[in-house]
This record gives sequence, structure tokens and C-alpha cells, in this order.
Amino acid sequence: MTAPQNPLLNDRDVDFLLYEVLDAPRLCALPHFADHARDTFDLYLQSCRRFAREVLFPTYRPVDEAPPRFQDGAISVHPLLKQVFQPMVDLGVLTAARPAAVGGQQLPLVVATLAGAYLMAANLSACGYLGLTTGAAHLIEAFGDDALKTTFMTRMYAGEWTGTMALTEPQAGSSLADVQARATPTDAGHYLVRGSKIFISGGDHDLTENIVHLTLARIDGAPPGIKGVSLFAVPKRRIEEGRLVPNDVEVAGMIHKIGWRGLPSLSLSFGEKDDCHGYLVGRPHQGVAYMFQMMNEARIMVGVNAAATASVAYHEALGYALTRRQGRPLGAKDPTAPQVPILEHADVRRMLLRQKAIVEGSLALVATTARCADLAAHAAGAEERERAARLLDLLTPIAKTFPAEKGFEANALAIQVHGGYGYSSEHLPEAWLRDQKLNTIHEGTTGIQSLDLLGRKVVAGGGAALAALGEEIQQAIGRAARAGVEPAWGERLAASLALLGELTAHLGGAGMRGDVEGMLRHSADYLELTAVIVVAWQWLAMAAAAREGLARGAPPAGFYEGKLCAAQYWFATELPRVEALAALCRSGEDSYARMQPAWF
Repeated sequence: MTAPQNPLLNDRDVDFLLYEVLDAPRLCALPHFADHARDTFDLYLQSCRRFAREVLFPTYRPVDEAPPRFQDGAISVHPLLKQVFQPMVDLGVLTAARPAAVGGQQLPLVVATLAGAYLMAANLSACGYLGLTTGAAHLIEAFGDDALKTTFMTRMYAGEWTGTMALTEPQAGSSLADVQARATPTDAGHYLVRGSKIFISGGDHDLTENIVHLTLARIDGAPPGIKGVSLFAVPKRRIEEGRLVPNDVEVAGMIHKIGWRGLPSLSLSFGEKDDCHGYLVGRPHQGVAYMFQMMNEARIMVGVNAAATASVAYHEALGYALTRRQGRPLGAKDPTAPQVPILEHADVRRMLLRQKAIVEGSLALVATTARCADLAAHAAGAEERERAARLLDLLTPIAKTFPAEKGFEANALAIQVHGGYGYSSEHLPEAWLRDQKLNTIHEGTTGIQSLDLLGRKVVAGGGAALAALGEEIQQAIGRAARAGVEPAWGERLAASLALLGELTAHLGGAGMRGDVEGMLRHSADYLELTAVIVVAWQWLAMAAAAREGLARGAPPAGFYEGKLCAAQYWFATELPRVEALAALCRSGEDSYARMQPAWF
């Protein structure tokens, strides 16, 4: 029996999230989305699904097997990427959620996000070029002047040029306060930029004629630290007398990554010949504040990619388990009886159900986060926009981290389901595992996200974001009760939510007393327990929608029963971990805090 074709994502899952859990068409009552309806949502979704499955997915293995080449100072990418780049631009991926005023489709981000997940599951590297370009162009859209928008943003949104975020430097890593790249003002209005950047994804290629680097640098005489960093648009080639000329941006080296192998990660050198022109974006010394717009968008994008990478591996494992025959049921007496598909073995079902719980919980999480972004930007009232923005801030580090950390576990389980075949390059799960690992690292490691969540997001505004989260969870508990969901699930979630509030107050109090180290010592554990609760919220909302679907007789009943089984799994195996994690955070256990370097 041949394994079914990998769907990348389950269409029924996506429709369920959009139309039964989140009620995405309700966004069309807002003026910004008034030109849309479910029909236009479905049209874009179907276009992305078809392109992802028929065109993009077949390119994944060859692109993974033949990474970009660095030769004669330039990067050449796989020819297949050149074949799919323009069709992806034509599909509208670059501007799906951008306003019509800049050439966009003005779709809700929640719709664009789930549509884009198909493309990410098909070939994440190919999507990377476009995602980075959209983020960079959006920075110019938000903060650049009209000249920058005309010169750079318009061409980037059109797919004529691509964009990057050039933040990291060899000596600074994730510490943007230690950026050393310099920018010297000139009488001509531009700046001369000098410095080095590293790990710049898509920093050079031969897909388009130009690349625009949104670059952090210090204007001469700027104050030290974060407050002295400015943002510049630095093109690979600049326009002079109507033509493109080199702009003194050189590739200094290529990182040989174990995954994401179609998207080059580079070391770049700016201004070795003192002729690198940079153009100030916005006001001086506001670069990090501006860049956080792109960074937060990128963090959500990483979460979507992580969910998609776990999803494609899950569906590959499911297809394999349906068709791979091995062994017989426990208690079978006849050794001549036909072997059964391994899906009939309880431990294989355990591994697949855990993958399902992680994958579908992750997709719900990133979709909910994207919907918050829609409301934060476009809700009718200022109060509703502010509340959605607080929720968005709170959910962003969780939406980035949970799909990446738990997605890596799901990817490992996909290999395990394949057994010995999974531990080979002849099958794809090993490649997706390599890809997935980067998602816990780039755009802020899990440790950085945990510090952001506990040190900033949950205590900001006197805990207003956490209060808003509590309101959302209580609404889900009410919906679940009305739908006839197992009452104990709502009760357990409410108890976990109360425990989270108490723990946050305890840790926040330590910080206010000056014990910041003690407050943040177990920030990674705090992030994990918060994520478990947030994903339990997602599963309760999905369980409620599933019960509602069963009550109205919507087909297929098995789809809804599967949702209820996965929800049951989460409440039985994951939510009980919250109490132990909370106790650990509260205890101040200091083994690794007091561990001295010489003791390792």
C-alpha cells in the first residue's frame, strides 16, 4: 500500500480554526477588512494550498541537498528557487496582509498566516526570502520617508528587490546594545556605513538584482547602549544616474548550516572602501525601537514556520504508520495472520497523538496571535486595540517558542515512528528535524524569549496583559461549558490560571524588592508553564468548537472526535505539569545559579 500524498497541513484543521474556532469572517465587519468575506479568504487559501503542494513541495529535497554556493564573492542559489520565486510573488505572498495603498491584498493577518503555513511546510527556505522582504519593506512603510518608500519599499513589495534584517555582529550576538557598526553623515544626505554583520539570512543571492539591508548602526557621536543605535536602509547596489552601481557591501563568508539550507546565512562587510551609502530610516537613535516591529513579526513568523515544519513531519509519519505493516496485535495467537499497519500499535498511536496535540495546538496558538495583531491594528475602538496589543505582546514570545521547542520534539517523534528508516537521509523527517532546530535559536533564543515574557510582558502595565489573557481564558471556559465539554477540563484550566497569577505576583514582588536575579532565575520554566496553560486554552476552545460541530451533525464526526481526544490528551498529560513547574519557579532553587564555571 502506497502512503498518501503529504498534505503539508490538514485543510479541515485550517478551516476549523478560521471558521469554527476563531470566526475569522467576523473581522470583515471592521472597515479595514470590509472588502473581504469567506469567499476571498478561501480563494487565497486554495491558491496557496495548490501552489505549495504541486509546485513548491517537490523542490524541497533538491534544494536541501544542494545548498547555495559562495564563489567569486557572490552567492548562487539552487536553480529551482529561481523558478519558484516569481510565482510566489505573483501569488501575492509579499503583500497579502499589507494595505491596498501599498499594493497589498489587505487580508487579515490570521488568514495570510495560515495560508503561508502551507508554503512554509512545503519549502521553508523559499519562503524565507519573501518573509524577510515583507518585514523589511514594512519597516520602511512604517518609519521611512517618501523618498525611501519610492526607492526601496515599492520595489520590495513588488518582488523586484528583496530585503534582510542586518542586526547581529560577531562581537555582540543578540546583545544589540553592543552594536559597533558606524554611520558617518555626509553633506549629500546619506551616511557612510562601516562595519560587519553575521548570520544575515538571504544577505546575498541571485534571485533579484538588488537586496536592501535594514541595518543597525551608530551615528558618529551617538550615546552608548541601545539609545545610540539607529536604523538604515543599506542596499547592495545603489542608484546613480538611473542605474544600479555597487554600494560597497561585500559577502565576507557563508555559514554552513545544518538546516534551512536553501536560504544562505552570511557574514557581510559594509564600507571596506569607505563607499557604502546608508539612508536613515526614521529618527536618529530609534533603531532598536523601530526594529522591534520587524523582530516581533519575525518571531511570530518563526512560530508559524515551526508549526508548519512539525506539521509536515507529522503528516509524513501518519502516512507511513498507515501503510507500514509490521507485527500483530497484542494477544494475537496466530503467527501466520497478516501483519498489521503499525498505526494499530498503541505506542505508535501515542507518538502520533502527541504530535497531533503539539502541531494543532501550535497552529491554533499562532492563528490566535495573528488575530490579536489584526485587532490591535484595526479594531474599531481604541480600548479594544490597546487590549489586543497587550495580548499580542504577551503571546508573541510564547507563539515563537512553544511551536519551536515542542515542534522539535514532534519532529523527533516523526523520526521515531519511521523507526530505522527515519534515521536515514532517504526519508525526509531527518531533514525537517534539522530545519526545526534553528527555530529555537534565531529571532531570539528560548532564553531571551523567557526573559522578555517574565521580565517585561507579564508585569507591564501592572499586569494588564495577563489580566486580558485571563479574560480570554474565562470566555473559553464558558463556551466549553455551554457546548458540553468535560467540566473538569475547564476547572483544571481555571485552577492553573489562578496559579499562574499567584506565581507572577510572587515573582514580580521579588523583582520590585530588587531581587531581579531571583525573579528571573527560572524564567525558562515560567515560559514553559505559561505556554502549557496557553495551549490548554487553545485546546479547550477547539474542544468547544468540536462539541458544537457534533451537536449540529456537521461531518465528519471522526474529525471532531479526534479533536476531543487530542484535547483530552493535553489536559491529562500536560496541564498537570504546571503545578510542579510553578513550585520550582517559586522555590528559587539555585543549583545552576550558584554553579561556578570551574565546577563544570
